[in-house]
Amino acid sequence: MTSLPQSTTRKLGLVIDLDTCVGCHACVISCKGWNTENYGAPLSDQSPYGADPSGTFLNRVHSYEVQPPEGQAQLVHFPKSCLHCEDAPCVTVCPTGASYKRVEDGIVLVNESDCIGCGLCAWACPYGAREMDQVEKVMKKCTLCVDRIYNENIPEVDRIPTCVRTCPAGARHFGDLGDPDSDVSVLVAERGGMDLMPEQGTKPVNKYLPPRPKDTLGDIDILAPFLAPIDAEPKGFLGWLDKALEKL
Repeated sequence: MTSLPQSTTRKLGLVIDLDTCVGCHACVISCKGWNTENYGAPLSDQSPYGADPSGTFLNRVHSYEVQPPEGQAQLVHFPKSCLHCEDAPCVTVCPTGASYKRVEDGIVLVNESDCIGCGLCAWACPYGAREMDQVEKVMKKCTLCVDRIYNENIPEVDRIPTCVRTCPAGARHFGDLGDPDSDVSVLVAERGGMDLMPEQGTKPVNKYLPPRPKDTLGDIDILAPFLAPIDAEPKGFLGWLDKALEKL
């Protein structure tokens, strides 16, 4: 079994704003593209144009209709990928040491050359963040684009996870959540960022920002201004015309 580091130098992770995410799946497509067409390990697809397509994805977006205690129902788009937990059960259950957590930045990775595809990490992960690649028969997961964030061969502006770089709504943020003064840590503190399923005790590094309360109009009739007469007593030409028509 693989042991976890007692502490890490940094805690790199994502902060996802559920209030801003529009469910466009741009992050899903960019993740699939980067890890298939560029530096990452290919993510296979099975019968992509057939009647029952399937494939390996490191990031997915689920949509839920939520009914708050007050007001109208809301549609919440929920992106999900590996949370790079501090107490990652997928690491400690791995029989070959293929799954491991890096000391320098806290990223959880899989050494695919050591992975035997037993699936124990998928059973241990409470978030369903591990996927078996049906072609390579090894487990795949989000790497936080470790091949981008340290890559000096690409522009500095691109040295962030591809899902963050692609998001058109600015719903995804990347940084060191172990630094209380980092932009992501400040954002979490200001917006009340929360863990996903904290009862599992995995201490996920990634955080979610809850949706903001929606504005309500109360009993105001939004059509009232258009239904009320503009002037109770027409004047000018319209006033003359109104009086002329009354005599007919």
